Amino acid sequence: MGDYAGRRRAAIEEAAFAVLLEKGYKAASILEIARRAGASNETLYKWYGNKQGLFAALVEANARTVAELLRARLQGEAADPIETLRDVGPLLLELVTGERAVALNRAAVGDVHDTATLGPALARAGRETVVPLIASILQKARRAGLIDHGDDEPVAETYIALLIGDLQIRRAIGVLAPLSEAEIAARAERAVTLLLSLYAPR
Repeated sequence: MGDYAGRRRAAIEEAAFAVLLEKGYKAASILEIARRAGASNETLYKWYGNKQGLFAALVEANARTVAELLRARLQGEAADPIETLRDVGPLLLELVTGERAVALNRAAVGDVHDTATLGPALARAGRETVVPLIASILQKARRAGLIDHGDDEPVAETYIALLIGDLQIRRAIGVLAPLSEAEIAARAERAVTLLLSLYAPR
């Protein structure tokens, strides 16, 4: 994609997030998003297909940073897998509890009885992408003798549970305020500490 098209997509997606946060998913319209982005309806339909396609693209864009960091660390043989968890934990926690993720989760719930496309998009871009990548990081840690466990994917699920717990759902239902940077850092470090304790080499 050329620079111009990339900038146009970014502007459209920023406008879509703004409308989503202000009006909610059901009231968000392609017409309003196009108007705010200074784009035509035709452009949005050409690039995204429909409203669900646009918001599915937002889901993917929102999750991209964490997945790209994990993939980069997996490609670097010298990267310390435990330090990778320490680096990615705060990013992942900030991602899933941030305003954009909360709005997208609420949108997915609102779409369940409509097209039911956003929930699967969230699962694909989120857990189904991130858990296998974290499992690969944990495999590196196991092979380096830093932790001791059998199957990597269940341990990745344990790490996710230690890191996120019920924070994501509590944010989505509006009973938890956004986490501070200090709270995110502390919880991410605690997740690594507990994981290392649970799976310490024998």
